[in-house]
Amino acid sequence: MTVLAEITFNGAVLLGKCVACDAFDASRPLRVVTHAHADHMVGLRKSLKLCENVLMTEATRELIEVLKGEHFISSGRVKALDYGEPFEYGEERLILLPADHILGAAQVLVEAADGSRVVYTGDFRIDETPTVEADVLVMEATYGSPWCRRPFNHEIKYTLVSLVEEHLCLGPVYVFGYYGKLQEVMHLLYNLGVKVSFLMPERIFNISKVYERHGIKLGRIICLESDEGKEILKSKGSYVAFYHMNSRSRVNGGFRIYVSGWMFSSPCRKLSENEYLVALSDHSDFDGLLEYVRLSRPRRVILDNYRVSRAEVLAREIRRRLGIPAVAMPK
Repeated sequence: MTVLAEITFNGAVLLGKCVACDAFDASRPLRVVTHAHADHMVGLRKSLKLCENVLMTEATRELIEVLKGEHFISSGRVKALDYGEPFEYGEERLILLPADHILGAAQVLVEAADGSRVVYTGDFRIDETPTVEADVLVMEATYGSPWCRRPFNHEIKYTLVSLVEEHLCLGPVYVFGYYGKLQEVMHLLYNLGVKVSFLMPERIFNISKVYERHGIKLGRIICLESDEGKEILKSKGSYVAFYHMNSRSRVNGGFRIYVSGWMFSSPCRKLSENEYLVALSDHSDFDGLLEYVRLSRPRRVILDNYRVSRAEVLAREIRRRLGIPAVAMPK
């Protein structure tokens, strides 16, 4: 069995002999971007300049164009792969598989000539992510501590919608979150019958248009800077506005909802009279991470200790509960 995998000190997830995922590595001719979040695009400019191919899904490519500009992504040998489409390089075969995280997110499977398999999950939620059997499994560890459990996961979406509907009759509702999660909230509200206008700054609007191009319905989305958006703001009617979490200190007023996975005590917590925190996450909790390992049946597990600080804890729990050798990298 010739399965190779490790995570370097600059965050590159090395699979097989040729592939680096989610950060640049000078020794690898192939770079994979599992999804369009900043901590998974580390060193992308270098990869575009120096790698033989930079692989990602088409949706990820389009999202990076919005975030970085068309000229940025067109500067390298980018190849967009469909889920399940094989890409062969030397004696190895690479396949991107779906991951439930943000639009375009992918798991990475690398198969060696002898049939051995290494899988990197990227970021994922267990419920709608297919588990992939692997000899070596490289996995995220965002919520890798036993206290990171959400037994109330099924309640969160309905709690969020009820909170929005309850306060729309009093005026606008502001939702703060990160790219991808904001679009998930729009999709959820639209599907559960919230039919008011959704307003947002230009970048969030352009990201949302990518989601729509890929068949995800978000409702009536309107750019805040457009004439229509300005008219709605003047009317002082009911609408939902969506902002990046980092802008929360610069946006004043309104009934405010912050969507964050870093809450495990309840689906929703009141912060003040006009502020609530809702525990909506796009990562698996502790139980979901263990479940993926159990179903994947690997001989060895490597946990990403670059993007979080609790991979050592998860490695210990996998060894103790499942009896599978597990290590955190980098040390």
